Amino acid sequence: MISRVVASDRKIRIAIVGCGRISKRHFDAIDAHADDLELVSVCDADPSVLAAHDEKYNVPMYLQLNEMIENEELDLVVLCTPSGLHARQAELAAKHGINVITEKPMATNWQDGLRMVKACDDARVRLFVVKQNRRNNTLRRLKQTIEKGRFGRIYMVNINVFWTRPQEYYDSAKWRGTWEFDGGAFMNQASHYVDLLDWLIGPIESLQAYTATLARNIEVEDTGVVSVKWRSGALGSLNVTMLTYPKNFEGSITILGEKGTVRIGGVAVNEIEHWEFLEEAPEDKDIKNVNYKTSSVYGFGHPLYYENVIEVMRGRTDPETDGREGLRSLEVLIGTYLSARDGKRISLPLDH
Repeated sequence: MISRVVASDRKIRIAIVGCGRISKRHFDAIDAHADDLELVSVCDADPSVLAAHDEKYNVPMYLQLNEMIENEELDLVVLCTPSGLHARQAELAAKHGINVITEKPMATNWQDGLRMVKACDDARVRLFVVKQNRRNNTLRRLKQTIEKGRFGRIYMVNINVFWTRPQEYYDSAKWRGTWEFDGGAFMNQASHYVDLLDWLIGPIESLQAYTATLARNIEVEDTGVVSVKWRSGALGSLNVTMLTYPKNFEGSITILGEKGTVRIGGVAVNEIEHWEFLEEAPEDKDIKNVNYKTSSVYGFGHPLYYENVIEVMRGRTDPETDGREGLRSLEVLIGTYLSARDGKRISLPLDH
């Protein structure tokens, strides 16, 4: 479908849009792949933020995305902006023949997600949705183990995201904690964990959710639980709160199967705490070596994620997480909010 390929005799020209807290991961990833990527320009709505980045990166700075797109020759734009802006910005980039990387969640409502995919399809450009946790060592090993069938039938799955976001975090920007631009604990902070429900275990048959705003002065939820039934018959839950005292405590997944039990914990599914199967395998011997230390809930997956982006842009492989893959977790998120709002079980897929 995609005809545009960037030849290996030049660098891929990339721009970052939005210089909030997640953007540093992208700046660092671009720097890590300096042989393939060239930072061409930066866009942000705050002049003081642009001034700080101008001093550091010495590339053209723009307050308006449309101005940057019209003045720069770009292969890729990276959307690190509030999620509610992603659809309009992706459509603008696609209209000008520019490929798009968007941070999670790809959109805050279902129709915006569909618009993004259609716009990029129509323009014959790529839409990448960042799911960097899929590249973390612990989760890659777990994914491989599931695909090998070592669990046998999976009976139960439990995911916990017990983090903290103080009121100061939400007060730091007007868009934080709003339905239109941000989404709540599920959509924003736990988005990558929602992704694990489908990516690791498979298609979801139905879900039922409760959400609450227990402590923070925001529009959206700071706490929630969702019960899940997969098409395979497995049952499970996702438990999320941004109220853990006094700091981020746990990002974990536990899988109970017919022939195996695994728990991966730590602050960001970075520590394999239990790994036991009926039949041993050679890779079990070094299982503790897969663990890694991190004080950040983001992990270290962004440079690894960019490896796939570069290979796709060079025409050597297919994207691991494109727009359609991004829609899979967005659909679960929207289903979760519909269930909590209406007090009923939601079947998937949604009525498109």
